[in-house]
Parts: sequence; C-alpha cells; structure tokens
Amino acid sequence: METITNKTLEKLKYDLVRAGLVPYETIEQAEEIAGAQNINIGQALINSGTLTEDTLIKFLESKLHIPSVNLEDYTLDANCLKYISSADARRYRIIPLFKIEDTLTVAMADPLDLFAIDKVVETAACSIEPVIASETSILKKIDECYRNSSTVGEIYTNSEYIGFDWRDELHSEDLSDNHIQKIIRAILKQAILEKVHEITFQQDDEGLGVNFKKEGELFNRGIIPKVLTASFIAKLKILAELDPSVSEVPQLGKLSFKVDEMPVTTSISTFPTIMGERVFLKIYKPPKSLKAIIKSEKQLKIINNALAESGIILVCGSPLSGKTHIIYSILQECASKNKNKNIMTLESIAKYHLQGVNQCELNENISFNMDKASRFIEFQSPDIIYLEGVKTKEIFDYFSSLVYDNKTIIMEFLANNMEDLRNKMAFSDFETLKSLISCMIFIHSAESIEVFDRETVQKYIA
Repeated sequence: METITNKTLEKLKYDLVRAGLVPYETIEQAEEIAGAQNINIGQALINSGTLTEDTLIKFLESKLHIPSVNLEDYTLDANCLKYISSADARRYRIIPLFKIEDTLTVAMADPLDLFAIDKVVETAACSIEPVIASETSILKKIDECYRNSSTVGEIYTNSEYIGFDWRDELHSEDLSDNHIQKIIRAILKQAILEKVHEITFQQDDEGLGVNFKKEGELFNRGIIPKVLTASFIAKLKILAELDPSVSEVPQLGKLSFKVDEMPVTTSISTFPTIMGERVFLKIYKPPKSLKAIIKSEKQLKIINNALAESGIILVCGSPLSGKTHIIYSILQECASKNKNKNIMTLESIAKYHLQGVNQCELNENISFNMDKASRFIEFQSPDIIYLEGVKTKEIFDYFSSLVYDNKTIIMEFLANNMEDLRNKMAFSDFETLKSLISCMIFIHSAESIEVFDRETVQKYIA
C-alpha cells in the first residue's frame, strides 16, 4: 500500500513552529498520527483541531508565493480531465482546472511534489502551472468530476486479496516503528472484507484475542502475542487520543484509518476486566449517496417530503443493520440541498464529518450527556435534529414535543422485524411518538429497505 505524504509540509513543518502556528511537540505527535493513519502531516494537524484548512492554505500561499484557489464553487474545464487520470488525481491529490495555450493550470495539495508534476507533464505533454488548494476540497472535486471511477471509497477486493489474513502482517519481518499501525490496519481490512462491523480484543493467558462479531456471535481470528499486547493497546489508545497510562477506568474515543482507498472511522471503547483491558471497536464506513441506497424515486420523495416538514423520521432495523449509515446519507443529502437549514446532531461519537451539519459529540467525562444536551439544543434554533440512541421516555417525550415547534427529528429505533416493531410500539410510552411519525424507514437488509409515509405508518403500527 502506498504511503500518503506531503513533501511541501515535510519541508515546511518547522516553519509552522517558527511562525508560531504549531508547537514543536504537536508536530511530533502529528507525524506519529499521520504515519499510523496513512494521512499527511497537514491533515493530521487539521483533524486534531490544531490548524484550520484555511490557516494552512494561507501559510503555504505566503511561504511559497503560489496563489491558492477555493474549489468549493469552482467550475473547472471538464475537457481538461483527460490530461490527468482518475488514479493519478487521487494518488497525487491534484486536479486540472483549465488550459491556456500550452499551459495546464492544476490545483495541488502538495505543490512541491516534483514527481507528481513531472508525471503530469509527461502524460499531458504540456507545461504545468500549480495553484494551492486544500486536500479535502481536491478529493471532493475529484469525486464529483471523475464519477465513473470505481475506486472512490472502495477497498480492493480482487483476487490479490482472496484469503487475506491479518496475521501475515503480524508475522512479517517488519522492524519499523509503524509495524503495530500496519497490524491494526490489516485487522480492519480483514474485518471489512468479511463484512464485519465489530471487533473485540480480549486478553487471556496466551495474549490478546482478536474476535470478529457476526450475527451476534464472536469468531476468533487469531491472537496478538502477550509480548505485544501492552504496546498494541497503548497504540490504539494514542491513535484514538485516549490516555494510554489509564487502564483502571473505561475510556471512549475514535480513530480514523485509510484502508486501501477507503477512509474508515471506528469507535473504540476500553473496559477494565480482571484479565486486563478489553477493547471494542465498531467500524463505520463512509456514507453513500442516498440514491445509491434508496433506488425508488417514490421512496426518495417520501423521505424528502418528511425532511421538509415537521415530524419524526424513524429509522428502524436490527443491530448492525445500517441504521446510522443511512441516517448519515440522509443528513448528507439534506445538507447539500438545504444550505439555509440548521441541521444538528447529538451523538456519542461523530462517525464522519458531514459538510453543512453541526455535529455534537456527547462527553460523559464532563457530564455533557443526552439529558444536558437536550436541555440546551433548543437555544441553537435547529430545524432538523438527529438523535443517536435515545433510551429514556423523558428524552423521547421532550424531542417529540419539539415537533410542535416545527422541528424535524430523526431517531433510530431497534427492531428485528416488523412484528417486533409492532410489539414494542404497543407500549403506552410510545403513543405520542407514534402520532408524530411523518416517515419510517425499515432496514430488513442492505438489499431490502422499506420507506413508509405518514398514513402507511399509522396502519402498520397503530
């Protein structure tokens, strides 16, 4: 797998320190995280909140005397796409903008990558004029413009990876500092290939057992030797920005990895046991477009109508059915079409950053829980609110009452099948909730998703 680097930032990283933008210690931490997550150091600094993309771009612009461009509302010349292949565009974080005579102007996240420039000069057979743009905006533009590419957000699953086993990485003769990160990435890759969303690391006398959870059962996929257990757990904690020196109390965090071409976010939960810490990971894939999930135009219309009016959108399904995934797709779609609406979320962990959505992470460590968030979120004047994992009647009732203030509420509801849903909804606690449902999405499987409008919902669960 190719390592992601940024030659420009590697050369200028200490200039960031001299400019007073980043402490020296933070640069070292960012380098470690960048190596583990296979991202460049700039992206690591941005992800940690140390720098904003805008600050970084302005710094590079002034330092290199190369102009920058905001790609957000930029319309490039589609005829120029032929000069750079989709694969090269993603590999070098580069996209063509326009061509005047014999000069092709390109947006680059790494304008000092001379190899990339030489490669483009060779294939385009013309001179290159680079301008600076953020890596995020370039990748987003690539996704928009190279729509026919099959590698966007995919993990390679060709014959090369048939029989893939993470233990091959464990037993490799790699003596580098990044070996443990490579093992973590290999475990995540095998889980994705096996369509597993939950991984448990559990200690016993032999070491740290790697268990994949499928259909409610744990299946052992090997053991990390005892000699590596402490450093493996510590590395997971460091990457998730948890305290590696604390093992007596539970901790909750998240880490991000790139597995082949797929960015992967996982929540991480540690819990003390008499055998040592038990670590639980839950994998979240990037949200797809809503049209890629809901094929029916009629069903899409029901969802869009529900988003445009007050009411409750209820997303139902069994554990690991993909409720959160489809909700993220709905939020992503809604934000792109309704930029004048205030869309907010209350989540234990924000799985992916959704452009145009105000995502809020709860934090029990400082007593910022769902109860406290619910008492203050109304002051933010939200139009659409997504709630993750509501469990108490009081919270249900409070957010249901917001519908009368013209709010749209999106909630998850655990139900294994329609019969299970009807039985649970028969409880009197849900009477108010039932009357306010404007749309219900039931996920039977990835291939079978039903969408019900207000009238149909009342017939099914009344």
